[in-house]
Amino acid sequence: MKHIARKRFGQHFLTDGAIIEGIVDAINPQAGDPMVEIGPGLAALTQPLVERLGQLNVIELDRDLAVRLREHPHLNVIESDVLRVNFTQLAADLKAPKLRVVGNLPYNISSPILFHLLEHVAVVQDQHFMLQKEVIDRMVATPSSGDYSRLSVMLQWRYDMENVLFVPPESFDPPPRVDSAVVRMVPLAEPPQINVKLMEEMVKTAFSQRRKLLRHTLGRWLEARNFAGQFDVQRRAEEVPVAEYVALVQRL
Repeated sequence: MKHIARKRFGQHFLTDGAIIEGIVDAINPQAGDPMVEIGPGLAALTQPLVERLGQLNVIELDRDLAVRLREHPHLNVIESDVLRVNFTQLAADLKAPKLRVVGNLPYNISSPILFHLLEHVAVVQDQHFMLQKEVIDRMVATPSSGDYSRLSVMLQWRYDMENVLFVPPESFDPPPRVDSAVVRMVPLAEPPQINVKLMEEMVKTAFSQRRKLLRHTLGRWLEARNFAGQFDVQRRAEEVPVAEYVALVQRL
């Protein structure tokens, strides 16, 4: 019986064989890798992955798809909302020091998933995700560009990232109304030591009014914390490099 894509789950199923092959090559799965796929759907990516891996863990929210996936002898199916999955515990359960995480993420909740995984980055070896291209453009953006944003800063302080593959709408059924791409995210081996919650609050404040100078937003936030150090607030949030935000939160 044909599965009908469900809008509430943001389902768009990958059907282009050449694109699937390109994604698997970018991931480069090796036999025995402890890999987790988010949202396997109709197993377009799942099957070529499991052929190389031997065994694959998949997280699927759609009950009908989870039932189908359980029929596959080499899949460990976790029927759950990915935002409720404790990846640190999952790594422990699999007796794996690090997980490789992949997936065609639902575009409507891609940012919450990325931030959820950031909380478990200590047990992640690498991540390969298909996302809306404009989201990836923001993730990898450089300062003083239109795409540089809160997302850029909050991911770049912890990951090395690159856009590895463009995916057009016609590669899916049903086709989304946007271009897609695949991003590679590798956690930094020696990340800066920061208070992540404070960093989140600071960066959110800085980008809360993008067009205004920082003295109207971050400047007031720093004053409220009696910050006595030097920081140039006569510029906009998008002009400040990631390293400066990191240095500031460390001084706080």
